[in-house]
Amino acid sequence: QVQLVESGGGLVQPGGSLRLSCAASGFTFSSAAMSWYRQAPGEQREWVARITKIGITNYADSVKGRFTISRDNAKNTVYLQMNSLKPEDTAVYYCKGVLGFSAYWGQGTQVTVSS
Repeated sequence: QVQLVESGGGLVQPGGSLRLSCAASGFTFSSAAMSWYRQAPGEQREWVARITKIGITNYADSVKGRFTISRDNAKNTVYLQMNSLKPEDTAVYYCKGVLGFSAYWGQGTQVTVSS
């Protein structure tokens, strides 16, 4: 059974940092491309960052320079380090794994940036 479980969300002040984790099981994590998406209230889900199986990374312009995606294949976990957080980063953050023609989603973790 495939599972992606996000953690690490919470309430943080503007300018603060959070690190999200996504623990994967039930598929060959090391062969999968992993991504983070987010969805703010009333908005469509948007792509945030991606890391390939060999560690190549890409970022949305809105987070470039502030967020860093990484992976630990030994732990079957992908991370999103978020620095210099802004109120507009408030959203539910989801991780996604893509392996071949299959795509898997986690249940999401809430990030709220507010003073």
